[in-house]
Amino acid sequence: MTVPNSSAHAKVNGLEMYYEIHGDAPDGSRPLVLLHGGAQTVALAFSAVLPALAADRHVVAPELQGHGHTADTDRELTVPDLASDVVALLDELDIQQADFLGFSLGGLTALEIAVRHPERVGRLALAATMYTQDGVHEEVRVPDYSSPRLPSQADFQEMADTYAAVAPDPEHFQDFLAKVSAGAHAPLPWTADDLRGLRAPTLLLVGDSDFVRVEHAAEMQRLIPEARLAVLPATTHMSLMRRTSLLLPLLGEFFA
Repeated sequence: MTVPNSSAHAKVNGLEMYYEIHGDAPDGSRPLVLLHGGAQTVALAFSAVLPALAADRHVVAPELQGHGHTADTDRELTVPDLASDVVALLDELDIQQADFLGFSLGGLTALEIAVRHPERVGRLALAATMYTQDGVHEEVRVPDYSSPRLPSQADFQEMADTYAAVAPDPEHFQDFLAKVSAGAHAPLPWTADDLRGLRAPTLLLVGDSDFVRVEHAAEMQRLIPEARLAVLPATTHMSLMRRTSLLLPLLGEFFA
């Protein structure tokens, strides 16, 4: 994991939203915004890929409502609100347009930004992201924790330990995990026409043993104009962002 150039909190929509800045880039280039998965932090989601992504560009990596260093509030956790928070952060940082890499809950957030604020999105990479709830496997919709698709006990322990190390209220994790789960399983606000209307160049990334059904990812590729789809072999949801030998060439070419 790279050490951020800087980190701070911004006041957005009633949150004290934590964000990190990594890397340097030539003046005028678009920054890359990284949006992590549910119950994760920037470090937990992106430590494997961040050094390469920040090697030649400006990276902005916030932590969403209640995640990591960003304290939770009484507000429900919804994808539209998370997207609104990120757009407000970009306004605070005077970033008019950025590229986005969103993983899981962060992918849902990035997709909402692309649908509602298309002018803010240059290029869009969506990892383990669906546009309807039936896009995930049944054992994810109705969690069956014996399924190898779902996080293991070790994965949950890693999330809990990371949360305890940085969260403003370390004892809040179990309640927050339930809140994140409810938000992630809520009905999603998009239609097929919303995807047909996307104009940002889009890369869809999914593991072959991911939460998201490969068939659903293929449907998204057909709907989004000129979208690309990469299915990573022998890859689960939790390992997707760690498959650097496969991911980094794909991301490097896409964001070049």
